[in-house]
Amino acid sequence: MSQAFIVNFARHCLVFLWFFTAVVSVFGAPEIDYRVLAKANIVGIWADLAVYGGAGLDLMIAIWLVSTFKKHYCYIFQVIIILAYSILLSFIDASFWLHPFGPLSKNLPIVALLFLLLVLDKPKDNKKGIKCCE
Repeated sequence: MSQAFIVNFARHCLVFLWFFTAVVSVFGAPEIDYRVLAKANIVGIWADLAVYGGAGLDLMIAIWLVSTFKKHYCYIFQVIIILAYSILLSFIDASFWLHPFGPLSKNLPIVALLFLLLVLDKPKDNKKGIKCCE
């Protein structure tokens, strides 16, 4: 297997993750999100904004990854979002760190994958020989 295949496979796995999360948050089990938010006294319109805004952000990341526009910035942005989600959820309900399905603990290998992509998915040179970030 070539490095290009592995990089593209990893990137498309992340596309699936973000897209699937967006869809499930809105259409699959939004009540789970609302229950978690209620633990932080985020209810009503604020909970709606959090659920739909979070799903929209996840969908935007999936689309950004598919587009390959400035991929390195997208990888960094994902790390920031994952860390922000992890910190917020840790304050809302730290027991998610001990959950057997690992809703928080699995973020560490995802961040590791993003760092690998930052290293392996090098920006291409343009025709003038000037480096640019794809």
